Amino acid sequence: MKFMINCDEATAICDKNQYGEASLSEKVRLTFHLLVCKYCKSYSKQNNLMSQIFGRHLRPCDGSEKLSVEDKLELEKSLQKELKKH
Repeated sequence: MKFMINCDEATAICDKNQYGEASLSEKVRLTFHLLVCKYCKSYSKQNNLMSQIFGRHLRPCDGSEKLSVEDKLELEKSLQKELKKH
């Protein structure tokens, strides 16, 4: 197993990690990559932020529902507010 990973591998592991699917070795390799790569570190932060924001707007559904215009506007306002903080 190679220890150093490239940016493509790092973003794939970052995405897996968001859903609790990354293995311990992947998490370790990602952590080291984020120490040296400012672009992937930024991607990881943005990915986490978006997951948090979207998570607050989730509702149980059967797949037949769509976001209303009001829901979309509220989501957009939340994103803009959080992006201004960072």
